[in-house]
Amino acid sequence: MVLPPKSASESRAEMTVRMFPSDANPAGNVFGGEILKQIDLIAGLVSQRHARTNTVTASIDRVNFLKPVYVGNALILNARINYVHRSSMEVEITVEAEDLMTGIRTLTNTAFVTVVALGANGKTTEVPALLLETDDDKRRFAEGEKRMLQRLKERGKA
Repeated sequence: MVLPPKSASESRAEMTVRMFPSDANPAGNVFGGEILKQIDLIAGLVSQRHARTNTVTASIDRVNFLKPVYVGNALILNARINYVHRSSMEVEITVEAEDLMTGIRTLTNTAFVTVVALGANGKTTEVPALLLETDDDKRRFAEGEKRMLQRLKERGKA
């Protein structure tokens, strides 16, 4: 069955989560693992919106921790699909920390997550192609394809 293509804007998501003391070390710095958890959650949401089936994380790469996140900050995650292959999707995530007292937002993390769609039988299943509407969509798709080929090469599958 051929699925109709979908645009990146159809599955895009933004998520805001407040950071509490249970999310951080005694000095008030939010654990990297908590940030990774939120990255994984939003990647799953975006990929499932696109595929309309169960999805699982295959890899998280190029996670950059640029600035610290502190207790009390709002963690703001933005995610979009950059690239789609047969059953896999690359989701790009940016993370900002907002100081709720000043309103200042700081870019804290970026990540690329590869997610795979699974059918009812638990095996990989095809996902809709990505409709490339803008020059930015085309650029992101080409860059995502290069990253996918590099990941396959590193795994010895290309």
